[in-house]
Amino acid sequence: MRTLFWTFIATLSLLLSSNTANAQWHKHSFKVMGTQAHVEFWLPTEAAKIGDQDSEQTRANNIITAVENEMRRIDQEMSPYKPESELSTVNRLAPNEPVKISLELFNLLAKAERISQQSDGAFDITYASIGYQYDYRIKQKPNNQQIQQALAAIDHTGLVLNKEQQTISFKNPKIKIDLGGIAKGYAVKNCLAILASAGIKHGLVSAGGDTGLLGDRKGRPWLVGIKHPRASDKTAVHLPLSNEAISTSGDYERYFIEDEVRYHHIINPKTGKSAQQVVSVSVIGQDPTYVDALSTTLFVLGLEQGMAFIDNLPDYEAIIIDNQQKLHFSLGLQQN
Repeated sequence: MRTLFWTFIATLSLLLSSNTANAQWHKHSFKVMGTQAHVEFWLPTEAAKIGDQDSEQTRANNIITAVENEMRRIDQEMSPYKPESELSTVNRLAPNEPVKISLELFNLLAKAERISQQSDGAFDITYASIGYQYDYRIKQKPNNQQIQQALAAIDHTGLVLNKEQQTISFKNPKIKIDLGGIAKGYAVKNCLAILASAGIKHGLVSAGGDTGLLGDRKGRPWLVGIKHPRASDKTAVHLPLSNEAISTSGDYERYFIEDEVRYHHIINPKTGKSAQQVVSVSVIGQDPTYVDALSTTLFVLGLEQGMAFIDNLPDYEAIIIDNQQKLHFSLGLQQN
């Protein structure tokens, strides 16, 4: 649901060639969850066992495999496009009966619901009740009548989560849910935990516009470039970050233009239509899952409400690009 332009990957490969030459930086990119994912980390030589077959490269490969497998596992269970995923099972059965779900999915749905309540519905995974009628590849969108008929189903309060039974059901049979605004951040968070458990102290995991960082890049910050929303070959701003997470939501990844109107994948739950108040939102903070959801939330809220919302959240900051392509910074970033 989001795009973060990692110009720093190529740039730092040149600037830090002395570090990569010793083969202690390990990198891997792959496709998953409908986007490009990337893992990069520093594996100290002393971390590799000496005198057996568990070489540094073997250990690095095992870590990379674990990260990729975790992202693919989450995609397999939480994709609304895979008929056998747990999420698809929920969408199929929950309109008719309570569905027993995994603790993992239950906890993520509960977190999504808390964010919905906190944002007064600006973040709402039931946007899928109309979102599934959009197909940006073939320039398909619902008409006004279809949107009006679906609006009653776009309502996070229509999700019934039973903690004791660990079930979910839908009050409205037309409800559908999609975790596109939170699942990638959750996957990044899990993969950072994999790196940390392997003893990695300097690492990066990204999935599209969601990225988490462990430590710095060996004595200097990771350099993160936020894509210019209207120029694919340009960067709007570079951010030096360490030991944080960042998520960017933009209207330029999945979209089409018809009659000078841009239809994109970030749906305003109040209207059932693409949110139009801003063109890009980046949120910075400690929790990759939360910043993923927050970037969508602020995009829907727009500039003034979005900034007011983020300025009331300790330890979270935002950069918003408005429709005139002007950069706006939350209070914490203005003070630094």
